[in-house]
Amino acid sequence: MTRFILVRHGQTEWNRVKRFRGRADISLDETGKRQAEAAGIRLKNENATAIYCSPLRRTLQTAEIIGKKLNLPAQMLDGLIDMDVGSWQGLTPEEAAQRDGELYKKWLEQPQEAHFPGGESLDVVRQRAVSGVEDVASKHKDQTVILVSHEAVCQVLVCAMLGLDNSHFWQVRQDVNAINIFELRDSSPLVTLVNDTCHLKNLGTG
Repeated sequence: MTRFILVRHGQTEWNRVKRFRGRADISLDETGKRQAEAAGIRLKNENATAIYCSPLRRTLQTAEIIGKKLNLPAQMLDGLIDMDVGSWQGLTPEEAAQRDGELYKKWLEQPQEAHFPGGESLDVVRQRAVSGVEDVASKHKDQTVILVSHEAVCQVLVCAMLGLDNSHFWQVRQDVNAINIFELRDSSPLVTLVNDTCHLKNLGTG
């Protein structure tokens, strides 16, 4: 059995104004850094033995802040990188809807059918994320591992662990710096926590 603690990264300016982030290498803002600190304190007694993160700066910073509290180095895992949103990167939802109304409508109503122009679909994200998790599980049997990733990746991973297809994408909420916990037992998942932000309450952001 491998126990996973899946964490969405802390706040960035693009999160705050709700721009499509994708592969843009954005840093945490000051609120995001405080959120990561709070997550590190929250996870201090979870006996984690490793922490993996997406190679993008916002996740690496979150993982490094958490890892400092736990005395664990952040290790990058390509499978956790954010969804490639192609030419939508940097757009607000309003700008995306104005540029490509049909695709934006599909993204909201049938996300499993949407493919970002010059980017990825949820199926591609899910395949690489699940593959990455399975690879980590094979290296950390009977251990607890922290994963730090992005909103879309966290959503598809939670769907996968719950046995839901990607049509349920919008039914899985992932707030900034949310914590999720699941276990893999012989590849059979057990989800024990989803979208926990209790550690942020004293910051006024959870």
